Amino acid sequence: MIKTEKLSSWSLWGCIILTVIVFGCFFLIGYDNPQGDYNAPQCTEALIIFMYALAALTLVLTVGSVVNSLIAGSGGSNEALTGVPGSKVSLFSLGCLVLSLVPGIIQGLGENEFTAADGTVTSSTMVMVTDMFILSIYILILLAVVSVVFNMLKSFISKK
Repeated sequence: MIKTEKLSSWSLWGCIILTVIVFGCFFLIGYDNPQGDYNAPQCTEALIIFMYALAALTLVLTVGSVVNSLIAGSGGSNEALTGVPGSKVSLFSLGCLVLSLVPGIIQGLGENEFTAADGTVTSSTMVMVTDMFILSIYILILLAVVSVVFNMLKSFISKK
């Protein structure tokens, strides 16, 4: 059986390598492809499919992890076994998600409709929702990076 740490490491490196390849193709193969007033890179579809695949894989793994945790934790408290207060971590994560949406809602109030070059009109509500989620993603990525750096520093210091 493969150890969880090794599987996690392989998954991380696999995602990094695939991401570098897809973005490399996006920027290096037919990136300068003017169509009218805009640029239409040839590998845009590959990039979009890759992002959808990553989102779908994340969703499947998250649901699987939640189901696995519910099944494993139904018999008692895992905190006594692992030392990790799972319910506190879950509540903190949910709180971070909700709080990361608030700045986007505040910033997006009063948005105007968006009209694309082809005449498609996007309602102001959807523009606000899009801005809210983009800002939320930035905030959550920043929190994730800070958490990883903090955890790595803590781990590095405790090994000395």
